[in-house]
Amino acid sequence: MKKIIGLLLILCAYTSVSAQKEKPNVLIFYVDDLRAELGCYGSETAITPNIDKLASEGVMFNKAYVQQAICAPSRMSMLTGLRPETLGIYSIFTPLRKVHKEVISLPQLFKENGYKTVSIGKVYHHGSDDKNQWTTYFEKEANSYHKPENIALMERLKSEGVKPLKGPAFEDADVSDEAYKDGRAANYAIETLNKVKDDKFIMFVGLSKPHLPYNAPKKYWDLYDQNEFKVPSRKKPEGAYRLALPKWGELKSYHGIPKEGDLDDDLTRALIHGYHASISYIDAQLGKVMETLEKLDLRKNTMVIFMSDHGYKIGEYASWCKQSNLEIDVRVPLIISRETSYKKRVTGKTSDALIENVDIFSTLVEYCGLEGPDSDGKSFLSVIDKPNKTWDEAAFSVYARGKKIMGCTVTDGNWRYTEWRNSETNEILEAELYEHKNSLLSYVNLSGNKTHQKVEKNLKTLLEDQFPRDKPFLQNDLPRR
Repeated sequence: MKKIIGLLLILCAYTSVSAQKEKPNVLIFYVDDLRAELGCYGSETAITPNIDKLASEGVMFNKAYVQQAICAPSRMSMLTGLRPETLGIYSIFTPLRKVHKEVISLPQLFKENGYKTVSIGKVYHHGSDDKNQWTTYFEKEANSYHKPENIALMERLKSEGVKPLKGPAFEDADVSDEAYKDGRAANYAIETLNKVKDDKFIMFVGLSKPHLPYNAPKKYWDLYDQNEFKVPSRKKPEGAYRLALPKWGELKSYHGIPKEGDLDDDLTRALIHGYHASISYIDAQLGKVMETLEKLDLRKNTMVIFMSDHGYKIGEYASWCKQSNLEIDVRVPLIISRETSYKKRVTGKTSDALIENVDIFSTLVEYCGLEGPDSDGKSFLSVIDKPNKTWDEAAFSVYARGKKIMGCTVTDGNWRYTEWRNSETNEILEAELYEHKNSLLSYVNLSGNKTHQKVEKNLKTLLEDQFPRDKPFLQNDLPRR
């Protein structure tokens, strides 16, 4: 009898270890300021062979949306599964844990379930958020310059007490990949994969480019001919709300960028060149990490996600950067490739399902077989397996203009309807309706147009179900120091 009991205990222990080993891994490339300017998404200019290869090995989502087009709230939303209006945080100056101690985050949940949790580079906007929930943590590094003239410039500006201390908006030094921070991030990822290869892990590789400044090794700049870049139309949407477009102070804060007026064609092309060089640079870093994943035979049990924290403008609408409710700023690239051992694995497919980045939390919870907290999103694991599956009818985002005005927006995949409201009373200050059936750009506000009143009515109903007029927007933003 004792022998039987002993055998049963050994069998149970073996089964437990085997089940634990079978838990899948997750590798997430979390990119900063990247719109879908990628070869696999149809870009006529971007050179991205490694990201294109990943797309061929999984599902590429054409209509994925962030919940706010700015770094900190967008990243918090994805990492907690809660929308910005649930957290009450809309500013880049408010760390999550300064306001919410009670919220369960992805690294926290996975760590509690025995996973190695890895943060490399920019994952949260505020590195202090959940720092103790990562079993391996490489902090977000500062930007650097390597050309002698730029180093001298930075020293001069510092000695003059210039604040904020910002150098040129781009640099093309003839240096190795590791000279700039994303090359080091790739190395940290490779180093860590070798250490956790026998464990369950969720790893975030936070790639900072193509965020400003567009600093990338010269060899990536040399992939492009600057003169071949087209200068986008500077036409602005007719009838747009006065605060719909940002003032792009982020770009203007860099040395050498005019503080007033439109940028001239030469500077516009140089910046577009830098944006593309930065994309090709991070594409190469992704390729290195993916090669290591394959060499370590981890691909068979690892889901790979490639995603961005928001879209971006490179001169469209005579505007730059993000910080709006416009389609070009809230739509993002999203590629998901399941583990190669999965028998129903789908490869080389696209999906037009409306997906929100806030859904990723619930999706990973289901994928890894965990019990998670309540979430504002929902798992779309079934869509990864069946990309043509009928899915949500709408995706939602917000963007605050200070504490008194809130822009809330909805898309059905073809049209975008936005209401600008008084944040406290929910009085509608102005509305916008744009068509996006064939383009990220739209130049006429069609709100109030009788021809499209049915479309507007339907979208207005969806919007007001999500953002009720009798419920003020929660405000937890801390004063900027």
